Amino acid sequence: MDEGNSRPLTRGGGNVGRGRCCDKVAQKFGDAVRHGVSSGRRLQLFGSAKQIRAGECLSATGNLIVGRCTDRQDTTRAKLRRRTHVTNSLPASETGIRASLRHRRLRDIHTPADFRAAAKRRLPAMLFDYVDGGAGGELTVRENRRAIEAVRLLASAPHDVSTCDTKVSLFGQTLSLPVIIGPTGLASASWPRGELEFAGAAARAGTRYVMPNAASIAPGEVARAAEGNAWFQLYPPPDRELARKWVAQAQDAGISGLEVTVDVAAPGQRLRDARNGFVMPFRWGPKKAFDCALRPVWAMKMLYHGQPTPYLEIDGGKAASAAANQSENRRHRFTRALSWDLLKLLRDEWRGPLLVKGLVDPSQALHAVEAGYDGIVVSNHGGRQLDGAVSSMEVLPEFRAAVGAGFPLLVDGGFQSGVDVVKAIASGATAVQIGRVGVFALATAGGQGVDHLLGLFRAEIENTMALCGVTRLDQLGPHCIRPQSWRSFEC
Repeated sequence: MDEGNSRPLTRGGGNVGRGRCCDKVAQKFGDAVRHGVSSGRRLQLFGSAKQIRAGECLSATGNLIVGRCTDRQDTTRAKLRRRTHVTNSLPASETGIRASLRHRRLRDIHTPADFRAAAKRRLPAMLFDYVDGGAGGELTVRENRRAIEAVRLLASAPHDVSTCDTKVSLFGQTLSLPVIIGPTGLASASWPRGELEFAGAAARAGTRYVMPNAASIAPGEVARAAEGNAWFQLYPPPDRELARKWVAQAQDAGISGLEVTVDVAAPGQRLRDARNGFVMPFRWGPKKAFDCALRPVWAMKMLYHGQPTPYLEIDGGKAASAAANQSENRRHRFTRALSWDLLKLLRDEWRGPLLVKGLVDPSQALHAVEAGYDGIVVSNHGGRQLDGAVSSMEVLPEFRAAVGAGFPLLVDGGFQSGVDVVKAIASGATAVQIGRVGVFALATAGGQGVDHLLGLFRAEIENTMALCGVTRLDQLGPHCIRPQSWRSFEC
């Protein structure tokens, strides 16, 4: 039944499902609609007979092609119109059936890395490639994983490890989990209002969420969802007044921390995106439309909630169109004129914890300290900027040696399990930021997926701590690890 209008739902709405749908994509779309219920809100699909036969059926806003279907030779435009009910995907309004389906989806997720395959089944290929891909030949992406895997943990027993505490102190506050959800673009394209789902999950887990510069949600909403535990990522624009404006906007909204990303002097060469034609501002084409049609549940959510666009105001107000806003945001995102002098000015503007993100050169660590920054995020942007760059894990011990004990050091780049987190902390990190794996969890099951992800991290960290013979994270150190040093030899 349609709860909003109190009448039965047809298979896919309108004439879809009455023997007139002959394409598998349209059948999938109909099934997805039939399983969902809405609060009575409708969207209209329309197109000419020629367009529909060609798979060019557009939404009423003209933004999304949702599937290919055929119909009898209708002679009037009115007969070509199709109406369908779209599921409201926000967790607060879900039915028990939808919640149970999600729970079943998570049953086969036993480690954070499992979310990748689950997300690949739910996202359009171009969007999955955007999240999963790196720069160039993706050597740095692979190197990030290789460096983590090369570290060996030293199991130690016997010890009384009946209780293991995963809490960590950061900027005078206690995080119950040393895993921070890092800034990731297009979260709201992976799941409607994805930034809010991230923020809520972080609050429930007792950790932090870093809101990206290009988020599609207002900073105030994110701060409230995170219960005051949200940080903001800033790409410093060349216009200093604009930088001050963004910082003030985030601070007034209740954002508690600021991460300044400095490794974007130029855009990374994303070959997967280039091959998919996935560029900003986004433009539709037949290939992209078909790609989206193959993921009908995702397509319905985007139809209902609309295409996400950056929220932060640019040049005195919001851009006149979504495309213009995306283009302007991208233009202000990259500047080659960034220097420590500008970064020092941000210290004067921001009252809370201030971190610099994107350093892999240990010689720059002391510059951050001298500029008044409270922490460093050792990061190569997840391998998405410079292909062939050193891995974050490889240089992490050098950063710890440069800044000394007690200085907050975060690290990101390829961390996919609780074992990886323990390795990072033993190598000198205070906490770990996650990126891709968080988006994959979000795309799989929204906020419930992120809850499950953080729960898996917690369980794996506790298990690894016990096997290493430690009960607190501050007991981890270089004595708990060994670099990969074995070699094959002949007897």
